[in-house]
Amino acid sequence: MKMSFFRQAVMVLMGTVTLLSLWGNCSAEEAKPSGVKWSELQRRYEGVFVLSASRSTRKVALTFDDVPDPRFTPKVLDVLRRKKVPATFFVVGTRSAKYPDIVRRIHREGHNVGNHSYNHPDFSKLPLSKVQEQIGRAEKVIEGIIGFKPRLVRPPYGEILPRQLEWAKKRGYTVVNWDVDSSDWRQLSADRVFRNVIRTVKPGSIVLMHAGGGKGQSLSGTVRALPRIIDWLREHDYEPVTLTELLRIPENRKG
Repeated sequence: MKMSFFRQAVMVLMGTVTLLSLWGNCSAEEAKPSGVKWSELQRRYEGVFVLSASRSTRKVALTFDDVPDPRFTPKVLDVLRRKKVPATFFVVGTRSAKYPDIVRRIHREGHNVGNHSYNHPDFSKLPLSKVQEQIGRAEKVIEGIIGFKPRLVRPPYGEILPRQLEWAKKRGYTVVNWDVDSSDWRQLSADRVFRNVIRTVKPGSIVLMHAGGGKGQSLSGTVRALPRIIDWLREHDYEPVTLTELLRIPENRKG
């Protein structure tokens, strides 16, 4: 019995390690940029680095990372279409090149498209030149699919450094993280995803969810929780909108 219990414990541990390694260590979504508080970055780079909008509005933005993914992105889009809710999708360059029709659908159905890098590295561990390359390569792929360069950028894992934000500011990007984390990448149940959102949402909030994941990673909890989240928001007088409407900025970047 002891050996059996030990083997089960090892299997659970190995499964956890495997999950954390998926899609470039998804647990870093909760990490803060190395040595810098997000709130401080938002203060220093007002309008360039964003965690939330004005608390005077009852609007909130639902955002979905790591797309497109043929397993989950269409299901999320189906819910949003049924509920008549616009959202924002941060797309990865390599995945967009592989599944351009899903990116076209995202844009066609009235959602924002944002840049989530070319292949999902941690920006805080890269020199500026590599960050520029990541954003630029993804931008070319996205522009080739939907015809414009997104202004919105979300760094993988939320990690970005001040010198990278200085460059983003000069180039006309708006870097958007979040103030509500669903933690859905942990493959949580629909109930857990739902509770994680509603317990911290506020007027002007930006909600982080995922509509794409790593190999073997299930986001079925997200898909099942999404209609409940939308209904709860509306019942509490919140209006789900795109990020560009929430922030009052254009979707495309000039130059």
